[in-house]
Amino acid sequence: MNRFAFLIAALALTATPLCAAEEAVSLPPPAYDPAPAREGAQKLVVAGGCFWGVQGMFQRVKGVSRAVSGYAGGARETAHYDKVSQGDAGHAESVEITYDPKAVSLGELLRVYFSVAHDPTQLNRQGPDVGAQYRSAIFVANAEQEKVARDYIAQLSGAKAFSAPIVTTLEPLKAFYPAEAYHQDYLVRHPAQPYIVYNDLPKIDNLKRLFPSLYRESPALTN
Repeated sequence: MNRFAFLIAALALTATPLCAAEEAVSLPPPAYDPAPAREGAQKLVVAGGCFWGVQGMFQRVKGVSRAVSGYAGGARETAHYDKVSQGDAGHAESVEITYDPKAVSLGELLRVYFSVAHDPTQLNRQGPDVGAQYRSAIFVANAEQEKVARDYIAQLSGAKAFSAPIVTTLEPLKAFYPAEAYHQDYLVRHPAQPYIVYNDLPKIDNLKRLFPSLYRESPALTN
């Protein structure tokens, strides 16, 4: 989908203001958030709508050294934007987050993911973007990640943290494929683009407001 074209068309068809990013929700920290079994940098792959905003938001989380936009859930041969945009490739627009667990834990990243990065109650859509490629998903790399994520979803569901059920899926991470170069650091390079202004910059504001101890001004760029 050409998101810029979508926004221009929407502006032309309606006199009412477009909705900005989904409202952030203040969430409790995970009750289960152990230190990783192995030392060193860790990786987490999540999906929650357009990867521009998810990448741009996680790039501003302290402890994250790299956040890459890409595709997960499908085959290598379909891991390119034109095919993924059709919605039938099995892929989700995803972000691979590399982080230092001594600076930010897996549970803290998941708290930010559910609170700020997207709306986990939306099935196969986020904001103006519709399709399975925009699904809410955590691509778990091991049993440890799966337990932390599954327990946190159960915790949030039990606490009725959202007004609707959480639809986030936990899917095995078979592979992550980086997206095309023009998608990387898109929010940072195009802050005035209408789609970014309406849908993604509010995520940055919400991160700063709800997680001031995790927020940093300078993003961790891919290049």
